Amino acid sequence: MKSYKDLIVWQKSMKLVSEIYKVTRNFPDTEKFGLVSQMRRSAVSIPSNIAEGYGRGSKVEYARYVKISRGSMYELDTQVEIARTQDFLNNENYKKITGNLEEIGRMLNGLVSALQKTSP
Repeated sequence: MKSYKDLIVWQKSMKLVSEIYKVTRNFPDTEKFGLVSQMRRSAVSIPSNIAEGYGRGSKVEYARYVKISRGSMYELDTQVEIARTQDFLNNENYKKITGNLEEIGRMLNGLVSALQKTSP
């Protein structure tokens, strides 16, 4: 692996960022500085922390940042649930996003496990 950009989990989380930006464009204007902002920041945090951890140069630090990324994923999952209960997300978008979050979560768990197995 030459770069964090080669990681499928980073690539999928970048696509998730685009999805979140797209669906939140249709949220009410009253949510611009509330839920929209929170969801976008949480989504952006997932690939950002993967990248930052990779750049730290140690597997222990990398695993720590991937765990932070996983925390942001759970945060976004909660915000998606809130958006659904407020009828800001239709069923199709909800299912697509939650499916992607589940897949990314499994991949982040696998990455943490791999990093911890190879750490001294």
